[in-house]
Amino acid sequence: MERNPGIAFDGGRLDRSARVVEEKSYQAPLTPQDVTLLIACLDLTTLSGDDTEDRVSALCRQARDLSAGRGTNIPRPAAVCVYPVFVPLALEALAGSGVSVATVAAGFPHGLSPLPCRVSEVREAVALGAHEVDVVIRRSHALCGEWQSLYDEVRAFRDAVKDRKLKVILATGELAQSEVIFRAGLTALMAGADFIKTSTGKEAVNATLPAGAAMAHAIRTYAEMSGFHAGLKPAGGIRTAEQAAEWLELVRYELGSEWLTPDRFRIGASGLLADLVARLEQE
Repeated sequence: MERNPGIAFDGGRLDRSARVVEEKSYQAPLTPQDVTLLIACLDLTTLSGDDTEDRVSALCRQARDLSAGRGTNIPRPAAVCVYPVFVPLALEALAGSGVSVATVAAGFPHGLSPLPCRVSEVREAVALGAHEVDVVIRRSHALCGEWQSLYDEVRAFRDAVKDRKLKVILATGELAQSEVIFRAGLTALMAGADFIKTSTGKEAVNATLPAGAAMAHAIRTYAEMSGFHAGLKPAGGIRTAEQAAEWLELVRYELGSEWLTPDRFRIGASGLLADLVARLEQE
């Protein structure tokens, strides 16, 4: 996937393009092809304070060996996402599998460490060998309308991450309003985010469809501005195939079928995988 180089900050575009997103239903039938696609777009994730090497190893085995012993061919997920300390273990466990190793940085999950410390975390994630880095913004920049400061922050992460994939977590449940979510998403994209992501999974409110629609609007707007087709990643609280199907339909409706690829759509989850695999095995 080509990296997003970013563009110069355009604060006027934030106001010209922002709009209230009306709540909409994205229900649609879930086909076996959709289930297969959802598995291929998964970021299998464990980000708990009590994570152990055994737990991370088990998650990597699950990602690598999904089809083993099953009568149906099940794709491997896009990535496994773990805390930085487990990146070397995950890289070894997934070597040759085609599954990327993602990690979190930049003061995850709160984003309130001093900026030089957060940038250093991103550099360390790259040095450890992570293929993808999920960073979290300082929410007060968005909540207080400090868009240039948010741009500068994400730009610093973009520079630190080098050629790795940069996913920027907006913590949409804390931003709440669709106009704020849109402006935060578009600012992050202008600064060079490859993906914008809903949540850390640690907020009281995580991935919601209205937030996703606002983020899709930011992605469309940025595509018009730059020609770059950035990715969307919902994360937090998506546990059933029916919930995942709504996100698939949101992407299909709001962005188009060309976004239905792991390069442009991810779901951050772990418990969801068992339900998706069960659906395939029932076919």
